[in-house]
Amino acid sequence: MPVNLYYFLFFYVVFYMGNAVYGTFLPVYFVEVGYTEAQIGTLLSLGPLVAIIAQPVWGTLGDRAATKNQILKVLIAGSGISMLLYPLSDHFYYLMVMICVFTFFQTSAFAISDAITLETIDRLKTGNFGLIRMGGTIGYAIMSVVFGMIAVNHIGSMFVVYAIVMAASFLLLTRFPAVAGHQSKGRKMRIWVLFRNRKLVLYLGISFVIHVTLGYYYSFFPVYFKEIGGNNALLGWSMLISSLSEIPFLLFASRIMVRIPIPFILMGAAGITAIRWYVTSLIHEPLWMLPVQMLHGLVFIVLSVTMATFINREVPDELKASGQTLNGLLSLGIARIIGSFAGGIASESFGMRSVFFYNSIITVACIVVFAILFWVYREPRSRQIKMSG
Repeated sequence: MPVNLYYFLFFYVVFYMGNAVYGTFLPVYFVEVGYTEAQIGTLLSLGPLVAIIAQPVWGTLGDRAATKNQILKVLIAGSGISMLLYPLSDHFYYLMVMICVFTFFQTSAFAISDAITLETIDRLKTGNFGLIRMGGTIGYAIMSVVFGMIAVNHIGSMFVVYAIVMAASFLLLTRFPAVAGHQSKGRKMRIWVLFRNRKLVLYLGISFVIHVTLGYYYSFFPVYFKEIGGNNALLGWSMLISSLSEIPFLLFASRIMVRIPIPFILMGAAGITAIRWYVTSLIHEPLWMLPVQMLHGLVFIVLSVTMATFINREVPDELKASGQTLNGLLSLGIARIIGSFAGGIASESFGMRSVFFYNSIITVACIVVFAILFWVYREPRSRQIKMSG
């Protein structure tokens, strides 16, 4: 790996540590301060609602800025500073405002960082996105365990820890080579052009449905895990397992996408998702949940890397940042809203165990529908390989 790409690897390690702190333990923090499942679902659905507005804004700014790096610096700085304001109050409406402010910066940072990394790899004609992205997996895994142990007695420290992680990420970002916004000069293109690409729309569609169920998982699995007898330390270990399970796919992602058509990759991820939620609905002991977490490596990271790589190769240069943020808008925005808000209401009505079972049914229905659509709009295998290679 060229020396300058090591900065990207280190960046992903550190940056995704923040995601482990915030994404895993914020629902637990809400439980600690006394909120119900419906209230937690409402709070966690606000972030994705803001993401619907934020993703297109930051994507367009990224494509039109002198460099995408400038936009990513603003996003990281805004995330870290806003996180420090969280613990000033645990009043419900104050937390609503803070989630909106924080998410306005945070959700687009992943898409913009992927756009910068993929474009740099393409320009250098060397490097492997899967290996670089694996840094995020390692960072997430390490922080899940470390902060899981801290959270047993000091869960409120998550806000300072997150801010420190963002500061370190910002410093690493300053070592990145500049990646231009391709609309800063030349022709202007609007994001709606992307919807003319039928394959992209189909791929975004199946990814969206799976992410609806993942949205419920991210919002309520920590609460569900504690409900069946787990504690914060064991929750951290469960997240470590789920993170490390991503490594095999990341090691072989480039080879897999050359040999297996993207529709089959996405359908495979959907099948694993259905099995995962069904088994989760059956478990009553927290220790049995640990091996099930290994299935995570065949779901989220498969969707993330496959969609990011396809978008980078398929969409026009002028819309690379917008393409990544469109994917983020659907998966981190609309899908998370449905998973968090509707999932919170459903959990109070039917129980979290039943909702996990219903998610498995939804995923099976998704497989059937998209299998038909992929068959109707199928392309010769040779062309799929050419596009994925």
